[in-house]
Amino acid sequence: MPLRLRRQPDLVCQQIVELVTDYLDGALPRADRGRFERHLAGCPQCTAYLAQMRETIRLTGRLRVADLSPAMRADFGELYRGWRAEAT
Repeated sequence: MPLRLRRQPDLVCQQIVELVTDYLDGALPRADRGRFERHLAGCPQCTAYLAQMRETIRLTGRLRVADLSPAMRADFGELYRGWRAEAT
């Protein structure tokens, strides 16, 4: 009797959001990458989200402290302090 490979269930949007960084980093296993891309093929919202993430990465890669207004720097500092407090 031939071995039947069980197909893993399709990913849902929430899983796409959770996996997008690994996808962009090339860190998803091949099977998960295929599931990810199959979901994208049928989901314009997740396709748009992926495009936004790519653009954010592209733009922030060129971001310098001098590009930020004093208010933006203060906001980022506050966000960082809050994140650090939650991490400890």
